[in-house]
Amino acid sequence: MTTTKNIQILSKPTNTKIAIQGVNVLTPDGWLKDATVLIEDGQFTSIDQASSPNEFHLVNAQGLQMLPGIIDLHGDAFERMICPRPGVNFPLPIAIADNDRNLLASGITTFYCSITDSYEPGLRSRDSARALIDFILGAGKQVLNCNHRIHIRHEEANIAGHQELCDWMVSGRVHILSINDHLPPPGNQKRLSRYLDSVRQRSSMSLEEIEELVNQVTKRRHEGDVQIEQLVDLAHTYGIPLASHDDDTPEKVILSQKRRVAIAEFPATVDLAAKSREYGAAVLMGAPNLVRGGSHLGLMSVAEAVKNNVIDCLCSDYHYPSLFYAPFKLQELGLMSFEQAWSLVSSQPAEAAGISDQKGKIAPGLDADFLLISPDNPLLSALAPLAVDIASVYVTGQEVARYHIK
Repeated sequence: MTTTKNIQILSKPTNTKIAIQGVNVLTPDGWLKDATVLIEDGQFTSIDQASSPNEFHLVNAQGLQMLPGIIDLHGDAFERMICPRPGVNFPLPIAIADNDRNLLASGITTFYCSITDSYEPGLRSRDSARALIDFILGAGKQVLNCNHRIHIRHEEANIAGHQELCDWMVSGRVHILSINDHLPPPGNQKRLSRYLDSVRQRSSMSLEEIEELVNQVTKRRHEGDVQIEQLVDLAHTYGIPLASHDDDTPEKVILSQKRRVAIAEFPATVDLAAKSREYGAAVLMGAPNLVRGGSHLGLMSVAEAVKNNVIDCLCSDYHYPSLFYAPFKLQELGLMSFEQAWSLVSSQPAEAAGISDQKGKIAPGLDADFLLISPDNPLLSALAPLAVDIASVYVTGQEVARYHIK
């Protein structure tokens, strides 16, 4: 996506009153043509077809469409910015600032940075998690334009530093907590081989060192069971949405129900997704699954989930641009109207994460996070008929990126 446009990162304007004129707006009630959208102090105040009042900075958006900004509940492609090759790391300020530009180029205005809190050394270690949180919630606030939140993907077998993780949750530094278990079960050679290959791609450890790590952690994998239940209780006490991850058996879904999980990430089958929705969880799936034509693990496809009405939200997972293209792809395949499809990346993720009173829709009183897109500029032929591209990105009423569209 970024190869077809030149990005311009903009300085923050002093005018807090903005009128976007002549734009076609995707509102909660459908499309409003040739509208004027008024923004004051970072929030939408009016969406109608009246002329704009005085003292507003006017933006001519004739021929453009306005869409709610994308909310990404689960994205970890930033890891490749930090560690593009095994054992090769770049300083966090450089990596995360570059990642921020990639988020904006994909239309993502709210990003839940999915940080894995694992027993692995290096990229997915507690030290790395701490450094990421400290930067994003500290100095990063001065340089990052996308609204960043913290999604901790806690590995069940990581029993070290439990109190620190609890302290993060109590102090409001964690905005989604998901419970993960990527440790291969004993005797499952296929899962073990896939896991060993995955670790080798993000570390400089030898195969023998990784196998020894897996053996040591496996011996203690259930020592953290009590810790997990404490984390679950803290999530509910402090209003932190709780997510399950890769539920692939009825027993796991039952456990997620017992834990009162709010977001079911990547359930393996239609039946399991349906059972997750029955107890009230929002089903989250990866947009790359749709754009590529299926799950890279051979599990339920997004298309299958849509056909069976067992999906609520899409996320970038490991590829940011897919999240922008997915709604257009759903419309192209005839699986959903565009209006329905866009809700999978905006209003419904906001609802699942408990921020629908702030974000996810173009409506008075909500944060003015939105995209201006051009529906008439062709992309690369390989992406046809997705003849759309992003012209501008706004976060809380400020234009943070503008693109020259070819």
